[in-house]
Amino acid sequence: MQNWKIKASLFLNYFVFAILLNSVGTVILQVQHNFGVPESSASVLEAFKDLSIAAVSFLISSYITRIGYRNAMLIALAFVSLVCFIMPFTASFLTTKLLFAAVGASFALIKMSVYSTIGLVTHSEKEHISFMNFIESFFMVGILAGYFIFSYFVDDTNLQSTAWLKVYYLLGGISLAAFLLLLSARLDESAVQDQNSGGDFRQMFALLAKPVVLVFILCAFFYVLIEQSIMSWLPTFNNKVLLLPAALSIQMASILAGSTALGRFLAGMVLKKLNWFLVLAACLVLAALLVLTAIPLAEQEAGKTITGWSNAPIAAFIFPLIGLLLAPVYPAVNSVILSTLPVKQHGMMSGLIILFSALGGTTGSIITGNIFEHYGGKNAFYFSLVPMAILIICLFVFRRLQKQFVAAKQ
Repeated sequence: MQNWKIKASLFLNYFVFAILLNSVGTVILQVQHNFGVPESSASVLEAFKDLSIAAVSFLISSYITRIGYRNAMLIALAFVSLVCFIMPFTASFLTTKLLFAAVGASFALIKMSVYSTIGLVTHSEKEHISFMNFIESFFMVGILAGYFIFSYFVDDTNLQSTAWLKVYYLLGGISLAAFLLLLSARLDESAVQDQNSGGDFRQMFALLAKPVVLVFILCAFFYVLIEQSIMSWLPTFNNKVLLLPAALSIQMASILAGSTALGRFLAGMVLKKLNWFLVLAACLVLAALLVLTAIPLAEQEAGKTITGWSNAPIAAFIFPLIGLLLAPVYPAVNSVILSTLPVKQHGMMSGLIILFSALGGTTGSIITGNIFEHYGGKNAFYFSLVPMAILIICLFVFRRLQKQFVAAKQ
């Protein structure tokens, strides 16, 4: 198969970064046990990850063709491999923050390069869409696998043990394997080498000034704020509110990743036939109803001794199903804005998507962490109802502006 090495490398790249990026919820729980860090302080791990993604995507997106997509991915993989192998020897809250900063910066290079490389190794619109869906699905597989990989290294009998840090040897090994596979692959980047890559930030700000883009940015920001506030704090919610053992708390958070993957798969079929706004609005309303249903169930299960999946409270199974309902929102609005804008602006728009998604993620995690510490875990997850309401309003405005923008082009 043509380009099989480069394609296999893209899958492996996304797999290892899915584990590393979305381990933040697990690590938030573990640093509270290992280093005595309160919830509000632990929440900054999301900021170290997301702000580094935002900074690198903003600074590098206009220059990525000068570096080269393959070179950028090799740099990212080599850097993350080194950091992972160092991590177990330097265990502290500070080095954990630096780890996520390194992972975030590297992922920005990976995501920009992967998105751009897909266009070089596919030869039709259908092939591009198909490969993109496979890549994004594999990212969710990585998230799902990550919960079980990390939980395997967690010792429930000694919560102060830092033995779980040995997981980074495994992750460093996977990253190194991805580096070697990519190193042995060849990628023809001649199609983009002659393009203007002057990095004109004025064009980026001019794009951002368009009303349809500005409202889209708000949609992306609030969606990721909701998603990351839940994903990053679900292991802690399971442990401190539902009173699950630490390893089980991490494992059961995998339900969220699984339901999100299923939600995106089903949405791919549903959105071919139904209006995207009606589907997304209905999903958000149902997600809000699920929050109002699942959190009270958590209160009814208080005080019960839990040893495994078989006697885990029903709330631990129901609440993560919110991923099924939230899943369609982000890919759908991204697709709408990209299909609305000219093709020549897609690269710059992708940089803005990465930038504001990262800002939304870190804002959601920090707000949730502070509410968790001062008002409790149940109120922290009730908070998600506020950005859900704002997001529905933003989607309504976005739909109107998108229709006007398309009409003006015709």
